[in-house]
Amino acid sequence: MHSLDDLFQRLSHSPFRQRFKLGSAEYQYCLSKGDEVIRQHATDFISARLAPAEPPNDGRQTPMRGHPVFIAQHATATCCRSCLYKWHGVNQHQEMTAEQQARAIAAILRWLHQEMQRPAPPAKPANRNTPVCKKSRPPSRSSLICCE
Repeated sequence: MHSLDDLFQRLSHSPFRQRFKLGSAEYQYCLSKGDEVIRQHATDFISARLAPAEPPNDGRQTPMRGHPVFIAQHATATCCRSCLYKWHGVNQHQEMTAEQQARAIAAILRWLHQEMQRPAPPAKPANRNTPVCKKSRPPSRSSLICCE
């Protein structure tokens, strides 16, 4: 198993992984909740969504936005079992060990701490031209798959 320094060095060469950044809402969420709450969320997400040998909806279980941990999971390749295998050497179809879960959580928290060292992203202005009732289209298939 490689060190987190090695992992982050390899991730830095992936254009897909590098495109993930915390938005204003996620940044503020981290500030308001604090390290311990974010750590608990990461622990809960990893144990429920990735640790089982056959996670439900594997490859689609981690949303691309909505929570800082989700964004961090994509940035650190801890989003699905395929990415865990490719980037972290975690075998598929086997339950993750406590050590493997701790390493995934450590990668997520390290990435989040790095992001929180950046200046706060600007808040998105409200779009006044957006109609009150929009018909939404279902997400495209490509937006549901997290792996590069």
